[in-house]
Amino acid sequence: QLWVRPGQALRFSGAMDATLVAWDRDLLRPDDLAGFAVDDPIGPDRWQLAGEDEDAIISEVTQLSVDCDRHASDRVAGALLKHQLAVLVLRIAMLAGEDAAPSAERRTFARFRRRLEQEHPHSRRVEDYADRLGCSVRTLTRASLAVTGRTAKQVVDDRVALEARRLLACTDLSVAEIGRRLGFGEPTNFGRFFHREAGLSPGAFRTASGGEAGPRVPAQRPGTD
Repeated sequence: QLWVRPGQALRFSGAMDATLVAWDRDLLRPDDLAGFAVDDPIGPDRWQLAGEDEDAIISEVTQLSVDCDRHASDRVAGALLKHQLAVLVLRIAMLAGEDAAPSAERRTFARFRRRLEQEHPHSRRVEDYADRLGCSVRTLTRASLAVTGRTAKQVVDDRVALEARRLLACTDLSVAEIGRRLGFGEPTNFGRFFHREAGLSPGAFRTASGGEAGPRVPAQRPGTD
């Protein structure tokens, strides 16, 4: 099971047999979902379902799909589908809660990631994020290693490189403009960074991904603190 949040772009290689459930983000209120943030940019994004959890999720998705096809878009049908969607999301929220063991490192990393979502176009310095969070670089790095196995600097660079890939593949912005949007004053500096992270130049990546076909996804929406 994959959870894709607003502004994210995915690219799959090969065939895929899947059911996609999508809805307007304003359809379900926080009160409907017991406070579960469906668009939290750092929330869990994949699960390998098994046993009763797998049976329950498949059952919810199947019934939601059947009712979408069978029932007209009247008031009663709309209320039914909204209720079924809420039940599905709440089941996923329960799975997410089981995976999120609370700890000081996890809480620090969550704050770091939310700040990174907001500020990665402006800074790639771990020192800046540590200052804003009121902790040391060592604390931030220890939290990152505990949660992801990667240093805080690697997490920052991963996020910037991911956004660069998204912009190259899904927009017709020039390589120089993408570099400027991500805080690189010179295109050559952006090119060196991208080649180091992706293993090929920005232009070669865009060609390989079939880019320059015009914007196809909305702009990344910043996370919330």
